[in-house]
Amino acid sequence: MTWWLGGLVLAFAGANIHDPYMVPVRGWSLPAIVAAGLCGLLVQLRGRAQRGLRHRLLLALLWGAVPLSALGAEAVFQTRKASVLAARGPLALELGRHFIVGYRRVDEVEALAAHGLIGGLFVTRRNLAGRTAEALGAEIRHLQDIRRRAGLPPLTVTADQEGGIVSRLSPWLPHRPALSTLAGLPPDERRAAAHALGAGHGRDLSSVGVTVNFAPVLDLRHDRPRDPLDFNSRITQRAIADDPEVVAEIAAAYAAGLSEAGVRPTVKHFPGLGRAGRDTHHFRTAIRESRAELEETDWRPFRQLLADDPQALLMVGHAIVAAIDPDRPASHSRLVIDGVIRRDWGFDGPIVTDDLVMTPVYQYGLCRAVAEALNAGVDYLLVAFDGRQFYRAMACALEAGKRGELDGAMLAASRARLPQAPADADADAKVAAKPER
Repeated sequence: MTWWLGGLVLAFAGANIHDPYMVPVRGWSLPAIVAAGLCGLLVQLRGRAQRGLRHRLLLALLWGAVPLSALGAEAVFQTRKASVLAARGPLALELGRHFIVGYRRVDEVEALAAHGLIGGLFVTRRNLAGRTAEALGAEIRHLQDIRRRAGLPPLTVTADQEGGIVSRLSPWLPHRPALSTLAGLPPDERRAAAHALGAGHGRDLSSVGVTVNFAPVLDLRHDRPRDPLDFNSRITQRAIADDPEVVAEIAAAYAAGLSEAGVRPTVKHFPGLGRAGRDTHHFRTAIRESRAELEETDWRPFRQLLADDPQALLMVGHAIVAAIDPDRPASHSRLVIDGVIRRDWGFDGPIVTDDLVMTPVYQYGLCRAVAEALNAGVDYLLVAFDGRQFYRAMACALEAGKRGELDGAMLAASRARLPQAPADADADAKVAAKPER
């Protein structure tokens, strides 16, 4: 029984060596699984017939499938990667601008940046391990130089520097407190402190070339039992307060300080993960409250800041809003993004998904999610935790584009919200300045 179980587990692991959950062992998983499979096969072929020839042959087939599953998965990944890297032309440029990717080494993204296959970067502590903030800044400048030489728009460089427990670039950059620590101050004091905190984060981030911060958090804190399986969201620890007015007031001051320092804010995580019953990194979950209740509570800070701050981006998470679209997460729901946010609220700024490298997206289907997000009016597709998943996501987008499954009007509208190449910007300026006859 042990041999059967071991073979099945290794075959499954081999077939999924490029799954995001394999990131911690990816560096050695391929050779280890291949070696284990070959050893197991050899044992079965040379072992004594304990249960007959048929039993041995079936076990040999199973253990022979172990290295084949891993090598097959590697071949699929490398083929997909090569096809994306070779992609050129208008469709590749059109779709590449929508992707923000995480990476470990700069050589992983140099070609992607040079050929317009990505629109932005996500930097975090893995980009600083064993290095200095100055080295990261030089790396980002190098990549921006590549873009300039190629005549492409500048990369949107993003980070997750909220303060408190989510300070992904600290201690290389100063560790600053969470906005929630300001909620108990008198109104004038908390506004001033929030503005100062935003300005401080802005100076820190702009010093290394970051242009967008994924902050502030606008999720409301709701009184609910702690979920023992919430390993990543931890919204109760990150939320500013339970009062929409206090959240909006502090977040607006923080966003203003951030913008004044040259870094754009991102309000997150719509539709309000304080209402989500489970951690959306790992579990599919739905928000069951009515739209009327959400508009009066969780959505008030979002709507207020998006109306008042022209610099703000909006991050949409993977919780389902059952009252609007019970069939798919908000991050790629046309009813939520184009219906509620664009049409009802009138927001025409950039929208970014939460990291697509999360279980609800993979359960739904990454290819479907990518196409639906673009057709819904999402501007940036974030692939942060495991940047190698970009090749799969981009391949999905290219295939959908070739099959005519992407909405041209939505892509055109999104293009106007994204950074433009210098030549495009000059052309637009000339058109705008052209006198009427």
